[in-house]
Amino acid sequence: MRLATFSKLATVGIVGGLTGFYALTLPKTFPESQIVPRTADLKNGETMFNVGGCASCHATDVKKDPLTLGGGHELKTAFGTFVVPNISSDPKAGLGAWTEGQFLTAMIKGVGRNGEHLYPAFPYTSYQRMRIDDIRDLFAYLKSLPAVAQAAGPHKVGFPFNIRRTLGMWKLLYLDGKPFEPEAGKNALLNRGAYLVEGPGHCAECHSKRNVLGGITTSGRMAGGPNPEGKGFIPNISQHTADGLGEWSVKDLEYLLQAGGTPAGGTVADEMADVVLNTAKLSADDRRAMAEYLKTLPPRAGRAPAKSQ
Repeated sequence: MRLATFSKLATVGIVGGLTGFYALTLPKTFPESQIVPRTADLKNGETMFNVGGCASCHATDVKKDPLTLGGGHELKTAFGTFVVPNISSDPKAGLGAWTEGQFLTAMIKGVGRNGEHLYPAFPYTSYQRMRIDDIRDLFAYLKSLPAVAQAAGPHKVGFPFNIRRTLGMWKLLYLDGKPFEPEAGKNALLNRGAYLVEGPGHCAECHSKRNVLGGITTSGRMAGGPNPEGKGFIPNISQHTADGLGEWSVKDLEYLLQAGGTPAGGTVADEMADVVLNTAKLSADDRRAMAEYLKTLPPRAGRAPAKSQ
């Protein structure tokens, strides 16, 4: 009798646990009711494209043609190899058949067109801060670019990371769903810089320390960390004087974002060189805004940025 009772309780517990897991990990979508008719601003979409560095990851050959967005680039990480998707206007291989709601869901909720959790190698933890209209303008701009018919390959991710449903639990920890809010007391330039750096620019995604779950640590935010792709170390860009950007001026940072030059006379390389290809296309005002905001980041110990490469 006791064994039967225990068996029933165990069954109830297992069913309850599975039900709870199902509910907690259910992919969320952007509500279509919030999408009101509007005319897209393609110029603003281009700005979001550039500050977001979309070409750096999604271009088939960024040096040859940054607007041919066939994807295919492999991001090799400790969790597996993630293949960057085609985001061109092709209706089959790219985003051509996507709706605005589906694109907003991917950008803000980290959920794909077929209702699957997207891996956070796609930095939706930062994109969730973006304004809805900016995302819609970006989507319209992407659809105005050339179609690439070749589909990117599948991710190469082993167990247990290939169980996408578990990402629902990860999102409970690292995806809060909060859009960017201008900070009272800061001028428009600083708030614009904060928005660009923390939202579409997603600078923290590379320039931060992460824990064993792949989440950014609060104490290591913007303090640099191991390159997710295993190639070297991403530098500290906080205002720590010893190993960060504390001694850099706003003009130094503006020049870095425009031409890739450092105060010591060197130039950035590798992934940051690709970033500069994008930030160089921004307006001088936006580069200034980003530089001004970076100078307000709290100092955190990390590793110094390279003086020259």
